[in-house]
Amino acid sequence: MPGWAVWIAVAIVLWALLAAFVTIAIGRVSGPGTLTGARDVVPRGTEAVAPQPASLRPTHVLVVDDDPGLRALLRASFEVAHIDVEEADGAAAADEAIAARLPDVIVLDVAMPGLDGISFCRKLKADAHTRAIPVVLLTGDSVSAAAGEEAGAEGFVRKPFSPLALLDTIEGLAVRRYARPVSAAQPDRTAPEQLFLYAEDFRRLLELERGQRQLLQQTYRETAVALARALEAKDGHTAAHCERVRRYATELTSVADPELLKETGLEYGFILHDVGKIGIPDTILTKPGGLTAPERRLLETHPVLGEQMIEDAALLHGPGAQVVRSHHERWDGTGYPDRLAGDSIPLSARIFSLADTLDAITTARPHSPARSWDDAVGEIAANAGTQFDPDLVELLREHEEPLRRIYYELSAA
Repeated sequence: MPGWAVWIAVAIVLWALLAAFVTIAIGRVSGPGTLTGARDVVPRGTEAVAPQPASLRPTHVLVVDDDPGLRALLRASFEVAHIDVEEADGAAAADEAIAARLPDVIVLDVAMPGLDGISFCRKLKADAHTRAIPVVLLTGDSVSAAAGEEAGAEGFVRKPFSPLALLDTIEGLAVRRYARPVSAAQPDRTAPEQLFLYAEDFRRLLELERGQRQLLQQTYRETAVALARALEAKDGHTAAHCERVRRYATELTSVADPELLKETGLEYGFILHDVGKIGIPDTILTKPGGLTAPERRLLETHPVLGEQMIEDAALLHGPGAQVVRSHHERWDGTGYPDRLAGDSIPLSARIFSLADTLDAITTARPHSPARSWDDAVGEIAANAGTQFDPDLVELLREHEEPLRRIYYELSAA
C-alpha cells in the first residue's frame, strides 16, 4: 500500500517511546509476558486445546507477513510487552519455524504472495500437530470476519489496529486458548490512521503513567511530611511548622519566580529543610536560653549534614537541596555554612529564609515566646539588606495579605 513504509517507520518510533511507560500499562501483568483481563476474548467451545504457556517464560508469538516494515512494527509492539517474537515472511518460512518450535500464538497476514493467510490458516487447523495453536488474522482489505472464522482463526483484526487491543487479544489467546474474532465491520482506513491509533494508545499510556506518578509523588510527600513532623517533635517546634513554612515559601515563590515552582524537589526542600538536625543532640536543640560557642558551632553543621543525607535522593536535587544547605545564609555574608552573600545565595534558599523567620517569630520555641504577626513583619523589614534580600522583603510587604491568611488559617487548625 503506498505510503505504508513511511507511516510504519514513524509508528515504530512512536511505539518505542511507549517502552518507558508500558510497565505501568501492564499493571495487568500476572507473570512475565502474561496479560490478564484481555479484551474481546470469550470461550468458543470445548474442543481440545494445547497446554497454556508456562507462566515463567514469555509468550512466544510467530508473526507471518511478507512486509518487513509491518513485521518490525509488530516486533516493536510486542517486545516492549516482554513477548518473544519470531518472524516469517511467508507460509513456507512459517512451516519451518513451526517445525522447529511450536509458537503460543500465530499472527498471520491475510494478503501474502503464494499461499495466502486464509489458506494457510486452514492448513494449520487441518493438521493435528498445529490445530490448537491460536491464529490471529491481520488484513487490510475487505475480507470478512466470517472467512476468518470459517478458516478456524480465533482472532481477526482489521488494519489499522490498536496495538494495546492486539496485545490483549494475543495474550488472552495464549493464556486461555479461546477467543472471539475481533470485529472487522469497519470502514477502510488509510495508513495515517494506523499512526493515529498508536498515538491514541500512547496518550492512554501517558495518562496511566501520569496517574501512577501522582500516586508515587503523594507517597513521597507523605513520607517527607512524616519525617519532618518527627523532626519538629525533636526540635521543639509546633506540629504545623513544616506545613506553615511550606505554605509561606510556596506563596512567596509564586510571586518571586513562578517558574521555580515547576521544580519537583522544591517542595521537598521546604518540608525537609532541617533534616540535618537528626544528627544534632537533643540537649542542644531543646536547650533553653543561649548556646555556648561549641554548641553553636555544632548546631550550625546541620545544613551540611542535611545535604549529605539527601544527596542520593534525585528528587531533591537542585532547588530542594539548595534550600536544605543554604537557608541559614545571610544577605550580608555572615550566615552559615558557606558565608554566601547577596545573589550568590540560591533564590530558593533566600525565599525560604523569609518563610522560616516568619514562623520562628510567630510561634513559641524553647528559648523564645511567640510574638505577633506584625512584630515578625517589622523585624524582617528591619533586617532587609543585612539578613534578607531587600527585594524579597519588599515583595513580602506587597503580598503580605495572603501570607497572613495562611498564618491565621493554620494557627486555628
